[in-house]
Amino acid sequence: MTDSLSRLELLRFLERVQEQDLERTRRWIAEEERRQLERQRGEQARPPQPDWVLELGLNRDAPAVYVHEGGCWNAGKRSNGVDRSTALRALVEGVAACPHCRPDSALGYLEG
Repeated sequence: MTDSLSRLELLRFLERVQEQDLERTRRWIAEEERRQLERQRGEQARPPQPDWVLELGLNRDAPAVYVHEGGCWNAGKRSNGVDRSTALRALVEGVAACPHCRPDSALGYLEG
């Protein structure tokens, strides 16, 4: 094998490889910027957290299980945001107040 590459040819090859790597890195950066923008738009478009939450039973005919404050960590997946009067009415009708977030205290509801 007498056909060996010159030092200049090897450096040109290295340059092409590095340009390809740089282009790939730039694509990764552009993709990550796109993801961050989508995440930001999603957060801005998210509806506001409700003030009160009614946790529903296991099926659609079951009564509500708990009343929660809007940010309660213990609110189940089957929960709907409700207004203050609906939350109070649920407490009056016997729906239990969450023992963790205590919406009855926040609503000023005292069992009579």
